[in-house]
Amino acid sequence: MQIITLTTDMGLQDHYVAALKGTILKLCPTAHIIDISHQVKPFNISEAAYYVSSCIENFPEGSVHIIGVDTEPIVNFGGSDGSFPSILKYQGQYIIANDNGFFGAFLQEKEYESFWRIDDILSNPKLFTFPTKNMFVPVACKLLQGDKIETLASEFPSFKKAFTQTAIIETNLIKGSVIHIDNFGNLIVNVNKELFNRFGNDVPFTIYFRTREYFIDKISASYNEVPDGEKVAIFNENGLLEIAINRGANGGNGGAEKLFGVHLGDVIRIEFTPRGSKETLESLF
Repeated sequence: MQIITLTTDMGLQDHYVAALKGTILKLCPTAHIIDISHQVKPFNISEAAYYVSSCIENFPEGSVHIIGVDTEPIVNFGGSDGSFPSILKYQGQYIIANDNGFFGAFLQEKEYESFWRIDDILSNPKLFTFPTKNMFVPVACKLLQGDKIETLASEFPSFKKAFTQTAIIETNLIKGSVIHIDNFGNLIVNVNKELFNRFGNDVPFTIYFRTREYFIDKISASYNEVPDGEKVAIFNENGLLEIAINRGANGGNGGAEKLFGVHLGDVIRIEFTPRGSKETLESLF
C-alpha cells in the first residue's frame, strides 16, 4: 500500500490542501492520502513534530510523511547556514520537511536510520512559491514509486535542532509543562511514564496545576475510573501524562483547559513524598 500523510499549517478554509492532494494523485494515482493535521499553528514546527511523533508508529514501513510547515528554503539568509528541504529515514519510513528544526524536535533522543538533503531544487526559484507542492510532493511520489533515495538526495551528517520544552527533575519534584491541548481540552504534559517511574513504585505524589489550586494524587488506567465530570490523570497511548475531565470537552460541558484555565506552556508540578521525606515526617505530628 502506497501511503502519503500530510501535516500542514494551511488550515481547511483555502484551496492549498486540495492542491496538494490533486498534485499527489496526478503523480501517483494509487497513493492513499492520510491527513494527520492541517491545523498546526502557523510556522509552529514543534507542534507539527508532536502530531507526527504521536502517530508514526501506527504506519507501515515505506510510508512517506510530508511536513508542510515553514517550508520555504533559506539559503545563507541573514548569516544563517540555511534551511534545506530534506528527508529523514526513520523506522523504514520517510519524513520530508524543511530542515528548520523540525527533525530535531521530532526525534529528540530517538534513533534514526539516515538523513538526506534533497538535490537540485534550489536552482529553480519558481518552486519556492509553494514548496510543499512543488518540492516535497514530487519527491514523495518518487519514493512511493520505488526510486532509490540516493537518486533524489545526498546524505548529510546533521540537521537543525529547534528548542523544545523538556521536563526538569529536582529533588522529589518534576516540573513539566503543557505541550499540547487536544480537541477535548485535555492537557498533554511533557512528562513520560519512564521519567515518572524514576521516583519508584508506590511513592505518594501530588500533581499540581494552576499553582496549588487544583491537584490530583492518583494515576488512573482510564478516564472512566473516575465519575463523570471529575478530573483525572492518565498516561496516554504515547506514554505522556494527560490531565483531563472524564467525559468533559471544551465544546460541551467543559474540558480540562476550559475548567482549570490552563494554557499551553503552563507549568505542571509533580511533588513526590517518599518515606522519610520532610513532608511525610511532618504529617506524623
